[in-house]
Amino acid sequence: MITATSDSFRLAQTFTISRGSKTEARVITATVTRDGVTGRGECVPYARYGESVESVTAQIAALPPDITRQALQSALPAGAARNAVDCALWDHAAKAAGKRVWELLGRPAPRPVPTAYTLSLDTPDAMRDAARQHAHRPILKIKLGTPDDMPRLEAVRQGAPKSTILIDANEGWSAEIYADLAPHLLRLGVALVEQPLPAGADEMLAEIARPLPVCADECCHDRASLAALRGKYDMVNIKLDKTGGLTEALALHHAAHEQGFGIMVGCMVGSSLAMAPATLLTDGAAHVDLDAPLLLAEDRPHPIFYDATGVHAPSRDLWG
Repeated sequence: MITATSDSFRLAQTFTISRGSKTEARVITATVTRDGVTGRGECVPYARYGESVESVTAQIAALPPDITRQALQSALPAGAARNAVDCALWDHAAKAAGKRVWELLGRPAPRPVPTAYTLSLDTPDAMRDAARQHAHRPILKIKLGTPDDMPRLEAVRQGAPKSTILIDANEGWSAEIYADLAPHLLRLGVALVEQPLPAGADEMLAEIARPLPVCADECCHDRASLAALRGKYDMVNIKLDKTGGLTEALALHHAAHEQGFGIMVGCMVGSSLAMAPATLLTDGAAHVDLDAPLLLAEDRPHPIFYDATGVHAPSRDLWG
């Protein structure tokens, strides 16, 4: 049996990107129950990709109850619905075998790794204050993507002079804005810029020097995306809700590495259940951004553990 339920988790504070704001994480929990064993997975429907809670729930409800993980890859496209079910099937397989998912994959347990902490889009003064509050964190990721971003970036650097800064423009810049900002990003010690231009309107990236690594996010979903990214991007951001689950994410991780792309592991704003399978992708990643539970006011039981060393592998009680 496969079921899908809608859940929501309050955020500790309003989270804003260039596309809008949210005060809660709305997620779908997929549950697979077979032979008395239950596995769970979580996804975040994303309107940017034409998804909604209703559409994703309908996709999951239409699946055969006995579908296998292999058959699932062609039964649903890459996206949120396939992600929740794929991760639930992995969790079920691990519990049925009495092993951890990484043992099923023949891998060692994921080690703790530092994760970026995301500052949402706000006024320069508010972002300076937020940066100062989190200046102890080694990596800060800034949500930008407006024509007036330089004062915000300057403010964050003032608030956190020692932190590594990653920038996510969420497709919010034009080619002209990015060309103007790029020298200043280097001056302020930015380590990475993520999706500066809209997917499908990013040809300019192939024509300019990229002393600052550029990471593909919205234009990288699964392995089929990679061919169009060559020459334009230096890295790819692997998110389970884009790949359609851990199965394809593992394959994308391998293919991207083989083709010379750097790896970033990211997430949507979800609970610890969504982060758990993504921890299996962090080995060999240049940057890890699995901070969503740190943004929540409430989380799942047995949540992912974070400390000074970073994000840890999930407990058996949570997933896998």
